[in-house]
Amino acid sequence: MSEKENEVQDENLDDLYEQYSIIVDKKQSPIRIDKFLMSRIENATRSRIQSACKAGRVRVNGNAIKSNYKIRPSDEIKVFMEHEPHNVQGVKPEPIPLNIVYEDDYILVINKQAGLVVHPGVGNWSGTLVNGLVHYFESKELPVMAGNQPDRPGLVHRIDKDTSGLLVVAKTEDAISGLSKQFFDHSIEREYLALVWGNVEDEKGTIEGSIGRHPTLRTQMFVHEEEEELGKHAITHYELLENLYYVSLVKCKLETGRTHQIRVHMKFIGHTLFNDAKYGGDKVLKGTVFTNYRRFVENTFDLIPRQALHAASLGFIHPITKEKMHFTAELPPDFAAALEKWRGYTSTRKELKGDGA
Repeated sequence: MSEKENEVQDENLDDLYEQYSIIVDKKQSPIRIDKFLMSRIENATRSRIQSACKAGRVRVNGNAIKSNYKIRPSDEIKVFMEHEPHNVQGVKPEPIPLNIVYEDDYILVINKQAGLVVHPGVGNWSGTLVNGLVHYFESKELPVMAGNQPDRPGLVHRIDKDTSGLLVVAKTEDAISGLSKQFFDHSIEREYLALVWGNVEDEKGTIEGSIGRHPTLRTQMFVHEEEEELGKHAITHYELLENLYYVSLVKCKLETGRTHQIRVHMKFIGHTLFNDAKYGGDKVLKGTVFTNYRRFVENTFDLIPRQALHAASLGFIHPITKEKMHFTAELPPDFAAALEKWRGYTSTRKELKGDGA
C-alpha cells in the first residue's frame, strides 16, 4: 500500500479510534509486531491488532505493515485501533439536563449546551448527551442508525462539544431511517451563527473544498486543495449579517456535514472563528497592537470560552407525519454577551474606519 493510500485511510479516522505512537528502543530484539503491541498497549488483543494491520492502520516509519512484520530498533510505530464495541446497555444513565425544544412519539429536538459531548468516545465514556438520553428514556431502547456504533442510540448527526444549538434525535427505527435518508440526500436545512475574525467583504459566498485530516496535525481537519481525494467533498454557504470591524457575524448554511466543516472552511477563507482554540482563533488575529485593545479581546474571550458557533436553526420533513418541521434557537448567553461587547466596542471606535487595520 502506498503512503498516499495510507493518508486516504487516515481521513476516515474519528474519535472511535485509539491512537498510539511508539518509538522502539534501540536495543529491542526482533519480534512480530502483533506480539510487541500486545505487550505495549493495554487491553490490546491479537485479533484487534491484526484487524488494524489488515485495515492499514498500523504503520512503521510511515508505511502500512502486515501483522507478521518484525520490528527493528528505533522503528517509529503508529497505531489507529478500533475501540472495543460498546452497546447502549453499557452506557451509564446520567441525569444530564436536556433542553428539549420539541418531542413527540418519534423524534426529539434538543438545544444542546456548549461543553456537552454528544456521544461516548475516547476520554468521554460518561457525561455525554447519550448518557442523558439513556437516563431520560429509562427502559426505552433507542434505535441505532445503520453503520453507526451501538453506543450512539438515536443519533443521526452531531455537533461539536463546544458548539451550542439544535440537534434532532430519533426515537424509533422508522424515524432514524427517514431522518438519515434526509441527511444523506442533503435535504436537511441547517444554519449556524458564527462570530469570525476579520471583515468579511462579500455579502454572500460559497466555500467549496475537500475536508480531511490535517497532514501533520492529526486532531485538526484541513482543506485539501490540490489533492481532493484526501478528504470528503464539502460545501458551506455563508452570508454576512453584521460587520463589527475586526470581527464579523455570519450565517452559515451547511450543504454537507463534515467534521469541523464551518470551522475549517471559514479559516480556509481567512476568517477563523473567534476563540476557536483548535484552529488558532484564541489569539488576536485582527486589530491594533495597543494594550487596551488586547485586554478588551481577552476579556471577550473570557465571556465565551469556546469557539463562537451556534446551530441556530434546523429544518426537516418529519419522518413519519411528513410535516415540514422548522426550529430555531436563540444565541446562548455567552455568545450573546460576546457579541454585545463587540458591538459596544465598534460603536465607540467608528472613527477608526478607513485606517486599514
